[in-house]
Amino acid sequence: MKSIHQLMDLTGRTALITGAAGYIGTAFCEALAEVGANIAVLDIAEDRVHATASKLAEAYSVKTMGLTVNLSDEAAVVAAPAQVKETLGSLDIVVNCAAFVGTSGLSGWVTPFEEQSVDTWRAALETNLTACFALIQAATPFLRESGHGSVINIGSTYGVVGPDMSLYEGTAMGNPAAYAASKGGLTQLTRWLATTLAPDIRVNCISPGGIARGQDEKFVERYKTRTPMKRMGTEEDMKGALLYLASDLSAYVTGQNLLVDGGWTAW
Repeated sequence: MKSIHQLMDLTGRTALITGAAGYIGTAFCEALAEVGANIAVLDIAEDRVHATASKLAEAYSVKTMGLTVNLSDEAAVVAAPAQVKETLGSLDIVVNCAAFVGTSGLSGWVTPFEEQSVDTWRAALETNLTACFALIQAATPFLRESGHGSVINIGSTYGVVGPDMSLYEGTAMGNPAAYAASKGGLTQLTRWLATTLAPDIRVNCISPGGIARGQDEKFVERYKTRTPMKRMGTEEDMKGALLYLASDLSAYVTGQNLLVDGGWTAW
């Protein structure tokens, strides 16, 4: 019987993380690299992509590569898994972390519903959902070949429940319909893929609650009151869930949506 240390060891495996140069994405890269995984850093900003890849290689002595990809570019998305396999030798884990979120500076996004833009809706679904479909599809042959392929999609509590709009009153913040719809779609895509790609590939979802990011204090206090754990989440809160689903700790787990939300959805 394997020890816990052996089950969580990812030495020799390779993870491709989208949105990898962002706050949560970087934390995910660190968590996987710390237990031995080689890391493919995929993000839209070239300088941050290569800086993140270099820091990971130096800090954790793992192989890394950077991929500068706009997720609206289907050809670049579809090409990424083969590039990872060629450069790093395998592709064992895919983490779909990139997304337009509630703080993204898009026109017709954080506005009253009547003013939300159809063009922005389409752009959000393209990045938050369609790109995930295309990336997983292109990665599937390599994940099957690995013998322990794992896909982790990053959803949201707002893909599960509706928003409490009173949290945003008197702030510049909001909760776009396209964000909720795309994250809800990603959660259901997770279930569909889990049953379709089994037993070769496991597919699961992590749905974070609100992450502290210097939001308006009025929002923060309301959010804390609304949450059983009485605080917002941090990037570090997400690391354990990711490592569990990426490793053999969860070898018999697929099709699940793990809510890491301080109890937000429990009442």
